[in-house]
Amino acid sequence: MHIVFVHRDGPGQFVHLARRLIADGWTVTLICEKLDRPVPGLRVLRYGGEAASTLRPDPAAGRPSVPYVAAGRKVAEILEKLSRHGRRPDLVMGHIAWGGMLFVKDVLPDVPAIGFCEYYFQPKGGDIGFAPSETRTLQQRQTLRLRNTVQLASLEQLDAGISPTAWQKSRYPAEFRSKIIVQHEGIDTARARPDAMASFRLPDGRLISAGDPVVTFAARDLEPYRGFPQFMQAAARVLQHVPEARFVVAGGDGVSYGHGPAEGETWRDRLLSETGLSPERIHFLGQVPHRDLLRLFQVSAAHVYLTYPFVLSWSFLEAMACEAPIIASNTAPVQEVIRHGVNGKLVDFWDTGAIADEISAALRDPASRHAMRRQARQTVVSRYDLSGCVLRQQSLLRKILGRFGSSPAAQARTRESAAAGWHLA
Repeated sequence: MHIVFVHRDGPGQFVHLARRLIADGWTVTLICEKLDRPVPGLRVLRYGGEAASTLRPDPAAGRPSVPYVAAGRKVAEILEKLSRHGRRPDLVMGHIAWGGMLFVKDVLPDVPAIGFCEYYFQPKGGDIGFAPSETRTLQQRQTLRLRNTVQLASLEQLDAGISPTAWQKSRYPAEFRSKIIVQHEGIDTARARPDAMASFRLPDGRLISAGDPVVTFAARDLEPYRGFPQFMQAAARVLQHVPEARFVVAGGDGVSYGHGPAEGETWRDRLLSETGLSPERIHFLGQVPHRDLLRLFQVSAAHVYLTYPFVLSWSFLEAMACEAPIIASNTAPVQEVIRHGVNGKLVDFWDTGAIADEISAALRDPASRHAMRRQARQTVVSRYDLSGCVLRQQSLLRKILGRFGSSPAAQARTRESAAAGWHLA
């Protein structure tokens, strides 16, 4: 069987499924703009930077436009070329947010297509309008509607969708939800696991170990969407009562979501200045290799995860799997995962005093968190373990293929794919 994944920065959420399918003997192709990590056996076709996925102004209208249509056309051209050269896929699966899936059915009308439904923008109840001080201009609201239009045009034609959490699925319009199943990509709990003997070397050479009063925070980038300002403010409060606490922060200084601070400034610089936190007590690692991130979670005495109502971070579930004591914001979709007092503690995103109190309590009485730590890992093992998640994804693929597999055209494609070579003109 031949599956084509479509992702702007792939393989992204498809990495685990791609590895499993390759191991099972499938031909697996990725169409992407950029490759975020190599996967042995994955065939990669890039559609180039001219289909850039950032918002650009429309000179004619004087308003922002969404160039995702260009990405969709590039993907369609590649799929058409694959078909002409005997490499027509048996199934296409792709992220629907950036236009890559827009024209799949125009090229391959009889090939099943599955969309990854990560996030649909709504004017309320999610990230937009969550910050009390936030205002949205008419132009910004129009841009968001255009971004949703790309997803709607894709969803209308696709055979099925997949969303990581029930809350993320619930953001999509009701008329499309029957197409979307809830299935997380999975967490490798064999790698993300507790280790009482773990240690981590800080940039200054200091070694920290499990049992030390270490508070951890991790995000792709240190920014308001992931509660970095609230974490820093809470850290300053904690040090007033637990001066031996040490804060270790993993994350870059870019902007993954939302907006940046003033030009030439980073959120890290601004919050260090505002809080006066001593460099002796807080350590910034930047973006770290995955193995180092897991070691950090293994030595954590309190892991703080704060987020707007938005997509759920893999690192949050990995920290739970490592049995790091969890202090998390009482926001969706975190509420799907954490039961307050059972497998972690929930706090108001904006209440830095409550965040600080929970951190201090975890550091002062670590034994009180032992049961919650074990239950946190059990939550991930039972609901998000990689093996089970990938098996359920494979089951979905078989079910979708079963709807199409009895047709003569599909059988002919399978024979054609098995006999053809890979080379494209």
